[in-house]
Amino acid sequence: MNSKFDELKANVQEIIDLIAAKNDREANNKLLEVSETLDEMIDFAEEDEEVREITRYQVLLNQLHVKINGEEPVDGE
Repeated sequence: MNSKFDELKANVQEIIDLIAAKNDREANNKLLEVSETLDEMIDFAEEDEEVREITRYQVLLNQLHVKINGEEPVDGE
């Protein structure tokens, strides 16, 4: 399981690096890719700790999405 989170951490860092390089399109594409991976991971999570860790990454990706797109997510959308 740690290798999954290590890869996830590297992918999130890549998104952050792309944002820093002002490459918003690539950052957004990578963010969508990582979001799909998180969705798959949560579907197969067996332990509460895994779910908590995945949720932390989902919150971080939401914050990065706002940073890239400059908009606040609206509840229910």
